[in-house]
Amino acid sequence: MTTTSSHVLSPLGVAREPRLRLVQGTLAGPARFARGYPLGAFSACVLAAFVLMAAFASFLAPYDPLAQNLAAHQLPPSLAHPLGTDAFGRDVWSRIVFGSRVSLYVGFLSVLPATVIGSVLGVTSAYLGGRVDLLLQRVVDTFIGFPPLVLSMVLVIGLGASLSHVPIAIGLLLIPGAVRLSRSAALSVIQEPYVEAARGVGATRLRIILQHVLPNSLTPVFVGATGALATAILAEAALSFLGLGVPPPEPSWGSMLAESVQQGRLRAAPWLGIFPGLALTLAVFSFALLGDALRDTLDPRLRQR
Repeated sequence: MTTTSSHVLSPLGVAREPRLRLVQGTLAGPARFARGYPLGAFSACVLAAFVLMAAFASFLAPYDPLAQNLAAHQLPPSLAHPLGTDAFGRDVWSRIVFGSRVSLYVGFLSVLPATVIGSVLGVTSAYLGGRVDLLLQRVVDTFIGFPPLVLSMVLVIGLGASLSHVPIAIGLLLIPGAVRLSRSAALSVIQEPYVEAARGVGATRLRIILQHVLPNSLTPVFVGATGALATAILAEAALSFLGLGVPPPEPSWGSMLAESVQQGRLRAAPWLGIFPGLALTLAVFSFALLGDALRDTLDPRLRQR
């Protein structure tokens, strides 16, 4: 018995058609996201560029970001130095490229542990309730009541300004927000029928939290973590601007901005502040816009609107 299906008769069709469907299915999600949220898609592309910049900084930077050359003191942008040089003759583009490593390192290293710890504490607080919830929320209220920048400065001074201590100080400030967000999401999940069913069959509290409540309350936490990355990068820049962040001569966008305003350099050489400020602005706004787009995409109520 013969068949009339062309792709079955052709060996090439049999080999290629499943692959073509797989590629189309893989690209359908990002393409739909780009059509629905162009600003979010553009922000994702910008952040991908920053990640690639940080990963391949050694290849993209034409000069050593720490090497000083006083003969090239505050040169304007040119072919040799596309973004000019600073007061010590260091290439601004090279320092911005390596500064992206510092910003992303501090951002992810502070947000990831804070999100994990905050999610566990928030879900546990919501599920147990009672005195545990009351005590934990009062501790969270106490931390939120302090001005974030002042508290981060106190923590950095106590721990010592270094590349390893700055993420710890910023991460501690992000935990209360993650606790509040995860607790709010968990309170709605706890009322779902499948949680009641798990209780009915005799599941332990730990099992219900880990298998039912925690996984189903991660969507708002994930969206909040995207916005927290913008906060962490901005906090690191603020601490470096005040001289409490990554110690010099390590390149940091905040320290570059601080150097540009010293001794009136910004008026004589405006590129010293424009380009690091532009990089910082792009990174912070991209994380914020991507977080808004992900919130609209993952929230069914907003998606219906």
